[in-house]
Parts: sequence; structure tokens; C-alpha cells
Amino acid sequence: MAAAAPLLSLLLLLLLLPASNAIYCDEDDCYDLLGLKQDANASEIKKAYYKLSLKHHPDKNPDPESRKLFVKIANAYEILKDESTREQYDYAIAHPEEVFYNTAQYYRAYYGHKTDPRAVLIGLLLIVSAFQYINQLTRYNQAIESVKQTPAYRNRLKALEFERTGGIASKKKGHKQMDKKVEEAVSNEVELQIHGVEKPSVWRLYGVQFILLPYFIGKVLTWEICWFWRYQVKKLPYAWEDACYLTQTSLKIPASTWKNIDESRKEDLVTRRLWEKSNMERYIAETRKESKRRR
Repeated sequence: MAAAAPLLSLLLLLLLLPASNAIYCDEDDCYDLLGLKQDANASEIKKAYYKLSLKHHPDKNPDPESRKLFVKIANAYEILKDESTREQYDYAIAHPEEVFYNTAQYYRAYYGHKTDPRAVLIGLLLIVSAFQYINQLTRYNQAIESVKQTPAYRNRLKALEFERTGGIASKKKGHKQMDKKVEEAVSNEVELQIHGVEKPSVWRLYGVQFILLPYFIGKVLTWEICWFWRYQVKKLPYAWEDACYLTQTSLKIPASTWKNIDESRKEDLVTRRLWEKSNMERYIAETRKESKRRR
């Protein structure tokens, strides 16, 4: 008895489902609604529809029954005028037993194509970018609050307040307190260097970067071509910015770390020409010797 339950459920579902061809034009035949045979061509379908629409269109015939018939005729025409949906309908007529397949084909044809993939992509990028910005903003604010609790920040803040007020500190209820407006103004002057956390920027969002992708690709290609022409073809000496870039990439250090290096140290590293293999090997050997000596 238990084994027969799934079979009974399947039979009940099949009985409840409409016939394969009924999902297109209800209980009617799409060809009969237009007064056509199944082998009618596209021109005959179009002529039959326009002829019937002149007779049953609500603007031409106010009869409610005629209005209902016109809706059926228009639906039949929409199905038969398109080659793909007409082919699916003909298949459903020839194979009424394939209920699930024909139903799936119908809903895919009438609802799947109505959503523009470009709109879906744009919407997805907007949602992802919004979550990305919120996440970056939250992390940045948390980092800022953490830095503000450090003694170094408080000391810097007090020094700037002392400088701005000329050494006159505000007093409230016998305790030294920093005026809120002064604190806010001074806080804006403090440059917070937080490694690993950057202030959120719209330009770094995935959606914006995707839109500007052609620009970035063109910029990189232009840079590569200019580099090749300048240093490979014309054999010109490296400019300071390009030599810094080669040194940074040779040392495998991030751009933010390179910016924080002292200028004299940068100049020393650049003059070593570390992008050349022999110079880099010599530099690594010297660094190891220096490290052992300090131990």
C-alpha cells in the first residue's frame, strides 16, 4: 500500500496538469482559432489574423463575447507567428504524452526571454557593488575607531590642539576636556595611515571597474606599447618613475610600502639597478651578510 502511494500521487498530478497543447491556447486549437490548417505558411497566418482582428477587435465589435474571442485569436497568432514557439506547439500536438517536457518548453519560451540578460547583469553588479561599499565603509570606520583609541593618536591630537589654541586648554568641572568642535576640527587634520584598510572609493567598486574595463585595457596596452618603443626599440635610459617601478617589482613589495620608504633609500635602491639579475643576486647576498652580522 505504501509503495503505491507515490504512483497514485504521480497519476493525480498528471490528471491535474493540462494537456500539452492546452497550455498554449487553453482547450482550443491555435490553428482552428485562426481558421487554418497545420501546414499553413507565415503569410497565411498573418492574413488570417488581420482578417479576424478586423471582425473581433474591441474597437470594431463591442460584443463581450467577441472581445474574449479576440484575446484568444491574438494569443494564437503570437504563438504561431514565431517559428520557435510554433515548432514547440506542433511538437506538443504530436507528443501529448510528454507533459512535463512540453510544459517546461512553454514556460521557458514565454518567460525566459522576457528578462534581458544585460539588465540582470547590471542589477547584479549594482547589488554586489553596494554590499562591497558597505563592507569597506564598515571596516574603515572600525579601523578609524580602533586607531583613535591608541595613545599615539591621542598624543598627536593633544599636540595639534595645543598648537591651534596657543597652549590654552579648555576646563569643565575641574577636569581638562577637549572642546567637541575643536576635537572634530583637529581630527580632520590628523592623517591616519592604516595598513590594509583604505577609505572606500566608488572607483574601486566592481561595477565601476567593470564599466571602465575597456578604458583600463586600452591604458595598459598603450603603456606596454610606449614602454616597448622607448626602452626596447630606442634604447633610452629609464626615467625615474619607471626605474622606481622596476625596482619595486624586482623587490616584490607593494606600492604603499614603496611610498613610505625614505627618498635617500629609494635613490640607493634605484641606482643599484636591481631589475638586472646579477645586481639583484649581489644585493640579496649583501642583505644576508648584513643580517648575519647584526645577529
